Amino acid sequence: MRLTLAPLEGVIDHLVRDMLTELGGFDLCITEFLRISDALMPERSFYKLCPELHNNGYTPAGVPVRLQLLGQCPDLLSENANRAIELGSHGIDLNLGCPSKTVNKHRGGAVLLKEPERIYHLTKTMRENIASDHIFSVKIRLGWDDPIAVHEISDAIVQAGVSELTIHARTKVDGYKSDAIKWPAITPIQAKQAIKIIANGEIWSRQDALNCQAVTGCDDLMIGRGALAMPNLAAVIKGQQEPMDYQQLLALLAKYSHFEIDGDKGKYYANRIKQWLNYLRRQYPEAKALFSQVRTLHKTDDILAIIENQLSAA
Repeated sequence: MRLTLAPLEGVIDHLVRDMLTELGGFDLCITEFLRISDALMPERSFYKLCPELHNNGYTPAGVPVRLQLLGQCPDLLSENANRAIELGSHGIDLNLGCPSKTVNKHRGGAVLLKEPERIYHLTKTMRENIASDHIFSVKIRLGWDDPIAVHEISDAIVQAGVSELTIHARTKVDGYKSDAIKWPAITPIQAKQAIKIIANGEIWSRQDALNCQAVTGCDDLMIGRGALAMPNLAAVIKGQQEPMDYQQLLALLAKYSHFEIDGDKGKYYANRIKQWLNYLRRQYPEAKALFSQVRTLHKTDDILAIIENQLSAA
């Protein structure tokens, strides 16, 4: 089983990748997307998104990182893909699943799922321009509004010569509704396609992971929000650890807080910690009370004080 840490725009950055991979279980990370519109991006853009490039493309825990691109121009995407690989990215991932209205309005992400022929041309051109010894992976949803579309979409991508395909088992219209998950839609794709298919979506526990594998036939999984709700989920899924207890979680939150405050994104700390606590409420009842305490706070010191007080009292 290979477990990949999913990209979550504005949530899972290099600091979170560092902490989650240190907990074990992950075999690969995909970055947040770098939007490609009309130019070859400068090297600093790649390093800002993926500081792990300074470490040969590995997190401090030694987990390889693959940079994700988003855009619609095959030649520009190819050019930027090769630059990312030259800088140390472990292959390239193409985002064809982002449901953001802003992204879709600019003809990027999930909106391209409406045009399988365009997807074929886009991915074929990129595959031809990226050296064959480097992995070129693609992430999609089942379609825009009709999950049956995944058959034509996946056929186009496979015929283009892509190395791996991750399928988020919801349509764009489904958003992130839990009851809209459609793991069975992946099953026939996994059965007929010769390339590696990775299943993604609604994996919150070890049992979810086992169920997803059983339904889809996919050995490999991608997890994102589930890893925020239970930070050592990857190690739990692999049977290496028990779910961390609340005291361990508080220690991790304190560590994360100092990472964020000392890091280049410290000014976003208040929003980010609230965002993370919102996910943690799913797995840790105690996190609900903590979230309530910090929900209206905006000053970093005030929020950190509450977390550290809880940690010392635990």
